[in-house]
Amino acid sequence: MKSRLLAGASALAIAATASFAAAAPALASADDAYTFGVIGDVPYGEAQVAQFPGMVSELNQQDDLRFVAHVGDIKAGSAQCTDEYFANIKEQFDRFEAPLVYTPGDNEWVDCHRANNGSYNPLERLDTLRGMFFANPGKTLGGTMPVDSQADLGLPENVTFGKNRVAFSVINTQGSNNSLAPWSGLGLTEATNEQLDEVATRTAADVTQLQETFAGARRTNARAVVVVTQADMFDPSQLANGVEENPDQVSGFRPIVDALAAGARSFDGPVYLINGDSHTYNADQPLAADSPWLEVYGQQPLGNLDRVTVEGAATSNEWMRFTVAPNAATGEVLSWERFPYARTK
Repeated sequence: MKSRLLAGASALAIAATASFAAAAPALASADDAYTFGVIGDVPYGEAQVAQFPGMVSELNQQDDLRFVAHVGDIKAGSAQCTDEYFANIKEQFDRFEAPLVYTPGDNEWVDCHRANNGSYNPLERLDTLRGMFFANPGKTLGGTMPVDSQADLGLPENVTFGKNRVAFSVINTQGSNNSLAPWSGLGLTEATNEQLDEVATRTAADVTQLQETFAGARRTNARAVVVVTQADMFDPSQLANGVEENPDQVSGFRPIVDALAAGARSFDGPVYLINGDSHTYNADQPLAADSPWLEVYGQQPLGNLDRVTVEGAATSNEWMRFTVAPNAATGEVLSWERFPYARTK
């Protein structure tokens, strides 16, 4: 697993705050090699909202991207969850020339109960997001790319697709313990029945999609599986906050982790998890032999699951380019680079 950073002054500024593995090897020119972009937790705050059209324009100049994925959180956690704001972001999403695969984040619905968000019912906001961003199930935003969705289960945002023997699965898994945290902004101290029903339905759909993704990958002899979601189910900050002593803090993620781990064990190839949520770039193997998450989630060591957390939030100024190696290549199927935006106006 390798990552590298674009050379230049902006790149050096990022490199000063993070360590990186050795540079990804140059890939042979081949029709079956391709790249895709990933962004997340953007735009945050007024300044970044103003810069977001420039970010989209810059990504549109990357004409080699097969598609772009947004891993959720299209606004800051303290910003209002208004229809007008959502419509503004949708307008920018529609400008993407490459197909845009978007999975919602907690900031745009789960946490909208907060007073500074507008004291919305989160489930009403989720319905609004689905109606606005996923009105055409089976098609991406931006440039059109067909995808298979769970629209028949009421989750048009959950999609799967394949590209040159790599299986992609995008699932709606949320921060705030997968949306189990009480809606305190509405004066509640416990999760409501409608909230629990939504979590149960969505989690069951996520698990089903993961199971089907891995079954399909085994059946078609896929080279790799890539799972994309918003929630950081292995957030390093939660280790500092006592999750090892109180694993109920992540109880909402346990069925997803169980399905992900079971799928990875059944699959003879690498599995990559790409998420946002915790805002700081990270690349690790969250269920490796020495990981504290093994005890938290009750898992046995797993060596073929690599995880990448996308840098995001108000102070971030970067996007990620992922490269899928040619079919004939040996070694890593997926490699990635972090790129600072050169122009944000």
